[in-house]
Amino acid sequence: MNVLLDNLGLYGRAFLGTIELFLVAAVGSLVLGAIVAAMRVSPVPILRTFGMLYVNLIRNTPLTLVLFFFAFAYPRLEIVDLSFFTRACIGLILYTAAFVCEVLRSGINTVPVGQAEASRALGFGFNQTLTTIVMPQAVRAVVPPLTNVQIALLKNTTIASGFSVFQAGGIYQELSENGYNVLVGLLWIALGFLILVVPLTLLQRNLDRRWSVAT
Repeated sequence: MNVLLDNLGLYGRAFLGTIELFLVAAVGSLVLGAIVAAMRVSPVPILRTFGMLYVNLIRNTPLTLVLFFFAFAYPRLEIVDLSFFTRACIGLILYTAAFVCEVLRSGINTVPVGQAEASRALGFGFNQTLTTIVMPQAVRAVVPPLTNVQIALLKNTTIASGFSVFQAGGIYQELSENGYNVLVGLLWIALGFLILVVPLTLLQRNLDRRWSVAT
């Protein structure tokens, strides 16, 4: 208990960094994932090909390698000077968006084809059909796996601690330097992540129950 009480400020700052990193990456990955999913089902061959290549490339690349690129290779490109935090957000967004895309695409495939055909018969374009008819139903169908992707993202934020982004994954380094029991410190970190994951799980169950009743 002394490890936690003596380093309460450290834990607070670290988990605040984790929450900020997660929220930015979560929103960004959902937006980008939806865009790439739209490309994957687009009637335009170039967009479908780009979406397929993006997903296959990112999903088969380790997250550590993605963050390594933004931490060390990106600055050498001398494009725009970005902070470590911003680069970590971009890396997590690009990586997680590929998984969000595939989850949404699987949800889109569950929507009966007849609904899309009916909307086209009414004069709806592809964008209107996707955003007003197909996507809302697809999201309802994939709430559990989509939440699991975001929970995985929350855990993946710990990797950013290896690239000078101070958050919960980097607490053990300071505990070790100050002579505290690192094992006990890691147990408190695990408990902290458990507390962060619980609201996501409850949100998933609430949405799943509400939408299943609505349908």
